[in-house]
Amino acid sequence: MSGRRALVIGATGLTGRNTAEQLVRSGWAVTGVSRGKAMEIEGVRHMSADILDADSVARLAQEVRATHLFYCTWSRQATEAENIVVNGAMLGNVLDAAGRAGTLEHVCLVTGLKHYLGPFEAYARNPAEPPFRESQPRLEYENFYYTQEDLLWEAADRFCFGWTVHRPHTVIGYTLGNAMNMGVTLAVYGTIARETGIPFTFPGSPEQYDGTTDITDARLLAEHLAWAATAPEARDEAFNVTNGDTFHWRDMWKTVAAGLGVEAAPYPGHATPLDGRMGDAAAVWRRIAGRERLAEPGIERLVSWWHTDSDLGRTVETHADMAKSRAAGFTRTQDSGRSFLDLFDRLRTERIIPSEVGPS
Repeated sequence: MSGRRALVIGATGLTGRNTAEQLVRSGWAVTGVSRGKAMEIEGVRHMSADILDADSVARLAQEVRATHLFYCTWSRQATEAENIVVNGAMLGNVLDAAGRAGTLEHVCLVTGLKHYLGPFEAYARNPAEPPFRESQPRLEYENFYYTQEDLLWEAADRFCFGWTVHRPHTVIGYTLGNAMNMGVTLAVYGTIARETGIPFTFPGSPEQYDGTTDITDARLLAEHLAWAATAPEARDEAFNVTNGDTFHWRDMWKTVAAGLGVEAAPYPGHATPLDGRMGDAAAVWRRIAGRERLAEPGIERLVSWWHTDSDLGRTVETHADMAKSRAAGFTRTQDSGRSFLDLFDRLRTERIIPSEVGPS
């Protein structure tokens, strides 16, 4: 393992952090890159870089000389056209720099199920038919995921490295400061509901409440990335990545509520978005954090109301087929209820939410 040098782009994010931790456990030499302040991860060397700056990325790549690149970041822009320009430039700079270092063997690119659902501007307006399969054609909408795939394929031809694309559903796991973190958002929502007595109501659509869906545990996604980076059967393929089970939110909501020590409120039959209901949440959270001596008093570092509303507010069923991964040799599965409960346990251990809890 000592010859494998991983460069994890977005190492402080939800996917990147868990990937870096998994690679360290597997004996890799890991360098994590993020734009902002370093988040200490045991066994990971941290480097700061703005990957929109091609020169700084080139210097970093020459220093690290990675054998494997794990690209786990994105930058949200106001329009999909801007997403394409900015996220394309970011990935393009990294691929060019890492490729020119001359040591690159494999690139793992993490995208997601917006490949099948469409960009935010046309989200779930005319999606692919579930269960989503990797063989389904691209949608007709512009999508920065498609741009990133095209850039990856071109760079792989130019620099002769292998590649995989990984398409998770909503990722549940531990990190802070992430813009797409449903698990932590629900943990904060449940804590505030218990504190204030507001109903812990499922905020999403009837289609999500009663329909079939799935999620992706960040730990399982990290294992999938580590597997694909070295498995010959995975080379030059795109894969869906989910826990391998499906569920209905009408049942999972009770599990989430119990794990947070709060009662699940009756579903009102329509969406009640969090972004419109949690206007006083910041002040309530500061009060809870001060009293309980929590590690993070700033709610803006913990929640993504908009993203949770987007995921749970879909008016279509959303779940992905994992047969392609199974056929290639990745057979790991994860109980989705346990994904939430394990996350809540870690949030308590790290003093992110109060230690009082219901059954786990």
